[in-house]
Amino acid sequence: MSKLLENVVGEFAKLPGVGRRTALRLALHLLRQDVEDVDLFAGAVYQFRRDIRWCRQCRNLSDDELCPICSDPKRDRTTICVVEQVGDLISIENTRQYNGLYHVLGGVISPIQGISPSDLHVDLLTDNIRRLGVREVILALGTTIEGETTSYYLTKKLQPLGVVVSVISRGIGFGDELEYADELTITHALRNRQPL
Repeated sequence: MSKLLENVVGEFAKLPGVGRRTALRLALHLLRQDVEDVDLFAGAVYQFRRDIRWCRQCRNLSDDELCPICSDPKRDRTTICVVEQVGDLISIENTRQYNGLYHVLGGVISPIQGISPSDLHVDLLTDNIRRLGVREVILALGTTIEGETTSYYLTKKLQPLGVVVSVISRGIGFGDELEYADELTITHALRNRQPL
């Protein structure tokens, strides 16, 4: 195999979820593109990595000091939704059901992965709660042990601030079969039941 092709395949294979066969398909696809299109692609990746910033208020990805969500005057500034990663924020935004602000933790407490509470920018969250007059914090974290530990930690940390701390509803997903759900999921679904 060409050394140049091998180098490109090796770089693509470093991406999450991309094996060597997919990396090879991507490399060969680029080879079929116009050189100008590949230059645009490479330039966009380079500029993204070089110029992207963390929003100084919520830790979302941003082109400027404040992300479009934090700088939007129409957003509800009395509510902050706490998420683990930027991808979670994007998923919630795609529903168009939430109009408040966010706080991106950048992970969850995980001693195994070396993530401690000090890595989660909790001081930034508490500063924003005080400064903006936030009344509710919604914890939208995963239901893993680490996510639950982080939710518990945040709840204790936010209690003295007098804000309502809520969690997103958990339970059986739409289209899921009850017989395949684990006991904890069924427990959450029963506790969070709603009138029909």
